[in-house]
Amino acid sequence: MKKFYLVLMAVLFITIPFQVFAQTTTWKMDKAHTSVKFEVEHLTVSFVFGQFMEFDGIAVSDKSDFTDAKVDFTVGTKTVNTNVEMRDQDLRSPRFLDVDQYPQMKFKSKSVEKLSQEKYILTGYLTIKDVTKLVNFDVTYKGTVIDPWGNTRAGCRAVLVINRFDYNVNYKVKFGNNALDVAPEVKIIIDTEFTKNK
Repeated sequence: MKKFYLVLMAVLFITIPFQVFAQTTTWKMDKAHTSVKFEVEHLTVSFVFGQFMEFDGIAVSDKSDFTDAKVDFTVGTKTVNTNVEMRDQDLRSPRFLDVDQYPQMKFKSKSVEKLSQEKYILTGYLTIKDVTKLVNFDVTYKGTVIDPWGNTRAGCRAVLVINRFDYNVNYKVKFGNNALDVAPEVKIIIDTEFTKNK
């Protein structure tokens, strides 16, 4: 009898982790309803806006409020687009993103903190070029909805301000009143929908 209970405990010990894993819910980014945008100050008097056209992401979460979410996100740096081709070519060059050597930016989450019904802090590791730093996205959670095809969708906006010098994007040309052509601070805005795997 003792041997039977030992065997039973061993089976439970082995199978429970697989049961937990099987319950994990995956949410796939809907690229048709996602944008990765940025804005940066120009000569202290105006802003330049742009976006990246290629990206992908996934979230894994069992909780309805996503406080246990694990998020992975990649962005194709070659697809930077500010609607000015000459400027875009410059941004792809070694003076800025050096896209031939660093074709992707990456984010991998570490934790999610819920501040209120809509406000969250998404903490994780952001890699740009050869630098990885711990950052905190301010997230506004827009809730979930069932679409006309029976899919469960969740939406949010994530905002982060980084200093590009921290990521070896070191272009520092100054003009006029000694103002930087491109400011150090870059605001990143991600609007996204995730679709729950059935």
